[in-house]
Amino acid sequence: MPERPRRKRGAGRSAKRAARQRAAVSTATWIDRKLPYVEVLDEEGLELIEHNAETVLAEIGIEFREFPRALQLFKDAGADIDGERVRFPRGLCRSIIQASAPSEYRQCARNPDRSVMIGGDRTVLAPAYGSPFVRNLDEGRRYATLDDFQNFVKLAYMSPGLHHSGGTVCEPVDVPVNKRHFDMVYSHIKYSDKPFMGSVTAPERAQDTVDMAKIVFGEEFVQNNTVVTSLINANSPMTFDATMLGAATVYAENNQATMISPFLLAGAMSPVTVAGTVTQILAEALAGIAYIQLVRPGAPVIFGTFAAAVSMQSGAPTFGTPEPSLIMYAAAQLARRLGLPFRSGGGLCGAKVADAQAAYEAANTLQASALAGVNFMLHTAGWLEGGLSMGYEKFIMDADQANMIARLLGGVDLSENGQALDALREVGPGSHFLGATHTQANFETAFCTSSIADNNSFEQWQQDGSKDAPARANAIWKKMLKEYEPPPLDPAVDEALQSYIERRKSEFEDRDY
Repeated sequence: MPERPRRKRGAGRSAKRAARQRAAVSTATWIDRKLPYVEVLDEEGLELIEHNAETVLAEIGIEFREFPRALQLFKDAGADIDGERVRFPRGLCRSIIQASAPSEYRQCARNPDRSVMIGGDRTVLAPAYGSPFVRNLDEGRRYATLDDFQNFVKLAYMSPGLHHSGGTVCEPVDVPVNKRHFDMVYSHIKYSDKPFMGSVTAPERAQDTVDMAKIVFGEEFVQNNTVVTSLINANSPMTFDATMLGAATVYAENNQATMISPFLLAGAMSPVTVAGTVTQILAEALAGIAYIQLVRPGAPVIFGTFAAAVSMQSGAPTFGTPEPSLIMYAAAQLARRLGLPFRSGGGLCGAKVADAQAAYEAANTLQASALAGVNFMLHTAGWLEGGLSMGYEKFIMDADQANMIARLLGGVDLSENGQALDALREVGPGSHFLGATHTQANFETAFCTSSIADNNSFEQWQQDGSKDAPARANAIWKKMLKEYEPPPLDPAVDEALQSYIERRKSEFEDRDY
């Protein structure tokens, strides 16, 4: 009788773990929340913050710089215009918003099965955004390239815990600044079929995003449906600049969604107190969202915020501390009172590498974001160095935690199977549940199992190479990219996109701004 081929030691265990992971990870296009919100303000506190924000709008005002259209629209709506400073009568912004801003919206993906609903009791997770550098264990820290950008789009596409492809997942600095938006938007369309974000660095770049979306979806479809959600940051404190306003205007005119996000480092760009910062966030968001509704009533919009604290010793931003979490909890409550979807942070950290600091700071902000009721979680995966670097290993570690968030927000199963009375009756006192019928029927999906963590014995860990979490993540992202297969894209659409990009790039010279 021929000898059976020997199975590599640990192969069966690895296969079982992989199978458990595939079964445990949700493949839903968003998370349906079943947990109550963590709320830090009572009715009196909420009313106080709202009153103070209206005071800021009425007495101090918000500047809309170098953008006459905004000034005219606000003047026509009843605001007081003093140069570029706009002061709003109490309740004006709120009344504009509540008259037309939708409480939720669908962002359509080119694969309809990947479309997401943003708002309500749903949570959509997207990768990190905007880093000029990337980092991995093999090369260390370096400037990002278009290859890196495409790699992260592929990794996000392959990560079941991430529902959205994101936007500027890293800055491809090997492409001219004024032309890289073409390559980024094309990469999202080509290498993923999840929803994506558009360019906001100039109005014409926002228009290019819309025009490329029309090639994919059709012009009429784009005018009647949301296919792009884009990030519009306030130039805090209490200022919107022409670049952001121009891009926001293009998207609103075309019925595309914007996240109006005050970008605050408390102690530098807002007061050092939680209440003072939340007041400023609400004032800035009210003004920016009202502008969107004046441009096109009913245009989808998200109440966004990015809030961190600065070190009073060095001035550097800090993450994973209690104050930004309190700010986020309060801002989420205020967004729900306005009836708007809410956006905030994800796996934020100030760590330079994927170390213990990165892990605990990211875990603190990821879980706080989930418990606060964030509907669109930007920066879920990959963020390092206060956003300056996009980490390959950090991305994998964060994506693993995204799977955990989905299970957490799913709440407690109270079905007949979840109650497990049959198991309790079968086992009775003094025995164990390992061999119980109920355990055998549920063991593959009962617990969310990490693809990163090593829970084996010390001896087994040594035998497997004594690898730490970043080393294991390094192997995972390489394997994912090796196994990546692109989603199908109509060749005629692909050709039309490339022709559009080639024509538009030929119309102007390369610039580094």
